[in-house]
Amino acid sequence: MLQIEDLQIVFKSEDTVIKAVDHISLNLGKGGSLGLVGESGSGKSVTALSVMNLLPAAAKITSGKIFFQGRELLKSGNKVMRSLRGGNISMIFQEPMTSLNPVMRCGEQVAESIRLHQKTDHKRAAKQVMALFEKVRLPRPESIYRAYPHQISGGQKQRVMIAMAIANNPDLLIADEPTTALDVTVQKEIIQLLKDLKEEYGMSLLFISHDLAVVSEVAEQVVVMHKGCIVESGDIHRVYRHPHHPYTQGLLSCRPPLTGRLKKLPVIDEFMNGELKNDGYQTPETEKERKEKLKVIYANPPLLTVQDIKKEFPLKKSLFGKTKKTIKALDGISLKVFPGETLGVVGESGSGKTTLGMAILRLVEPDEGRIFFDEKELLQLSPAKMKQERQQLGIVFQDPYSSL
Repeated sequence: MLQIEDLQIVFKSEDTVIKAVDHISLNLGKGGSLGLVGESGSGKSVTALSVMNLLPAAAKITSGKIFFQGRELLKSGNKVMRSLRGGNISMIFQEPMTSLNPVMRCGEQVAESIRLHQKTDHKRAAKQVMALFEKVRLPRPESIYRAYPHQISGGQKQRVMIAMAIANNPDLLIADEPTTALDVTVQKEIIQLLKDLKEEYGMSLLFISHDLAVVSEVAEQVVVMHKGCIVESGDIHRVYRHPHHPYTQGLLSCRPPLTGRLKKLPVIDEFMNGELKNDGYQTPETEKERKEKLKVIYANPPLLTVQDIKKEFPLKKSLFGKTKKTIKALDGISLKVFPGETLGVVGESGSGKTTLGMAILRLVEPDEGRIFFDEKELLQLSPAKMKQERQQLGIVFQDPYSSL
């Protein structure tokens, strides 16, 4: 189905040449599934974009061949590639929030792809979209069809992208980090959905991820990339359970274990340089050590105190702009964070986690409650004072693509 032979891709600037992909070869059979794994910057996405002929202008293919169903893609013209993209070959891009057109309704975006490749009319295309939305398990398909991307959740955006990708029954589906920005429960649903669709359509699947554990749930074979090179490949279960290369061992060992808390997590470079020693990395923190640490932390007054915070968002407005329905994003949330403490806030998509973080920084104004930081009551501060206070309150936003 897909063969890549001795592919090299470089990025050129005025004074440097970076090898993004360094003479790699791989095969994906008809109806098979292959995982492409590696850190950010390892060359995974660049490899996928070369298959789609969507490389950025700065990238140049200096050697290699790419065959799809016996056709050499690198020698195919733009007209041929346009007919293949979205038809025979489809791709779920890494970030649905920036991949969907923000000024076009979700259903119309999928319908446009159907009309382009199947030469059908608007009514039939819309009917197909509704069937696809049901197939990818979107709630309220009619509502999603009419919604703009910013009006639906991240998991729903990803399902719209999947519906668009399978709309024309592709022979090859490339999924580039399709679950990275999603919470664990939605992530599992998307993975299961991709597995079900692969079986139903009999398509080949190239699944790209930085997480070998996620790939082990969906792929039969795996290729591990590091700095543009393939360092290990083979059966997914063999590679996952008995990795040979130090880099693959590092990818697996750097995940925090669920069975206990290590004193320090190893990093991949220590595996690559042979520096890893058993100096606490594999030694779990004892309960006594943990209690002593907490005793020191809780001896101080809290740095952050949240008291009974509430926040509602309007869900529906009347013709005259009055709110008819609201949704409770935060309903009486209280918590404390002490100096040196790490507090985890966990929940499904839409549970209010992000709203809580935004409310603490007053990027979203709470309806009720009190927030104290370093003995200052944040909700009583003027905008100018609050701006100064945010210098001490850092935040890493959920989506770097739309935050930068």
